Amino acid sequence: MTVIGKDNRTIASALCMSALLVVLCLISGGNAFAFGEGGCDGDCNKCHSFNKAEAGEIMKKLKVPDAKVLDVRMSPIKGLWEVSIDTQGKRGIFYVPFSKNYIVQGSIVEVSTGADKTGEQYRKLQESRKIDVSQISLKNALVLGDKKAKKRVIVITDPECPFCARLHEEMKKVVEKRKDIVFYIRLLPLKMHPDAQWKAKSIMCNKSLEMLEDNFAKKSIPRTECQTKEVDNTIKLAEKLGITGTPTIILSSGRIHSGAMSAEQLIELIDGKKKK
Repeated sequence: MTVIGKDNRTIASALCMSALLVVLCLISGGNAFAFGEGGCDGDCNKCHSFNKAEAGEIMKKLKVPDAKVLDVRMSPIKGLWEVSIDTQGKRGIFYVPFSKNYIVQGSIVEVSTGADKTGEQYRKLQESRKIDVSQISLKNALVLGDKKAKKRVIVITDPECPFCARLHEEMKKVVEKRKDIVFYIRLLPLKMHPDAQWKAKSIMCNKSLEMLEDNFAKKSIPRTECQTKEVDNTIKLAEKLGITGTPTIILSSGRIHSGAMSAEQLIELIDGKKKK
C-alpha cells in the first residue's frame, strides 16, 4: 500500500527507538526488564500501569486536546505502551515508555521477519472504523462493472501507485466472475508521485476508465487540460474522511480496507466472509 502523510518507516527508526527505550529505562529506574524474584517475571503489568485517561492527559500537554484515545496496549517491545488515537477522523499510533516522560514515534520492525509491526497495527486500526459513505459522491466516478449491480464498492486509487495497479487487475477479475458487484473509482493523486496529479486530471477530464487502465499497463496517456474539479474534490474528501493512502477500498457498510488483495480475497471481503 502507498501511504502519504506519514514518516518513512525504516529499520533504522526502529533501532533508534529501541536504543532510546533502553536509555529511558535506565534513567527512570523502571523495572521494564526486571526478572527473577521481585521483578516483573515477564508480566510488565504487575509493576507498571497506563490507561486511556493518562494518555489523554499527555495529548493535552502536547496541545492536541481534540485527540480521542482509542486504545492503550502493551507494544511488541516490553517497556513501551502502544497508544492508538483518532484526531478529527485521522488515526495514528505512538508509544509511551514506562517513565511516561516521553512519546516515541516510528515503526517497530521485527528483526527475524522484517515485519513492520506498527504498520500491521495501523492497518487494523484503519479497518476497524466506519465512514459515512453518503458523503462520497459517485456521480462522476469511473465505473468498473454494471451500474445496476447490487453490491457497490468504492475504491480510492492513484494512477502512479503500483499496488493500485495490482488491485485494479484483480477488480477486473471480480466483475468478470460476479455480475452483482460494481466498483466506483475516485482518483487520489499522492504528493509522493510527481506525475499522479496531471494523470489523474487527464483521466477525469476524459472520464476514461480505459485511460486509467492504459496507464496502469505502463502505456502512455495524453496530457489533457481542462477545468475539472473532481481530483481536487477527492483530495478534500480524503482529508475529511482521514484517508491517507491508496488503494483504499470502501464497502457499502462504511467499512474500509487498505492495500491490494487477490480477486478471491476481495470477493470474500465484499461478501462479508473475510477472516478476521
